[in-house]
Amino acid sequence: MAETWDEEQLIVDGFERVYVELEWYDGPREGIADVNGVPHYFQSHDYDRLDDADEYRVWPASEDALALEREQWSIFARWDERHKAGAVGPDSHPGHGGIDVRYDELTALLVQHRQAPSAVRQLLAQWRFVSGARYRIDGVDYRVKWSPVGESAVDH
Repeated sequence: MAETWDEEQLIVDGFERVYVELEWYDGPREGIADVNGVPHYFQSHDYDRLDDADEYRVWPASEDALALEREQWSIFARWDERHKAGAVGPDSHPGHGGIDVRYDELTALLVQHRQAPSAVRQLLAQWRFVSGARYRIDGVDYRVKWSPVGESAVDH
């Protein structure tokens, strides 16, 4: 288990909210999080450099995209609760397609938003876990602090 941090102190220290996790591979790779208080998609596929600073492409998420992403996330989070309780198996995961009609509709609606535009910002991310359920209706159990590429991502 990763070290957990005090969420209130993280907020004071500039760590921001993560709304949605779209991909995880040895850490967050895609999702939506605040950047200076504004929801942005974040994306990193540089799996070979996991020991280096976490560098991400980020671009703004529209209010409509965020609402759709949060709706889809809530479907997943409710499934995860049932799965952890032993009420459903992994084969019922809504992401498999053909299981939850609304989840599938949202996937189709979100394709265009999840594609990085040609003009994106590159930022470094620090991730900190907080206590509580891993996946929650309102997000995940970690927060993020962004810094410009070229600056140290280490806390001072």
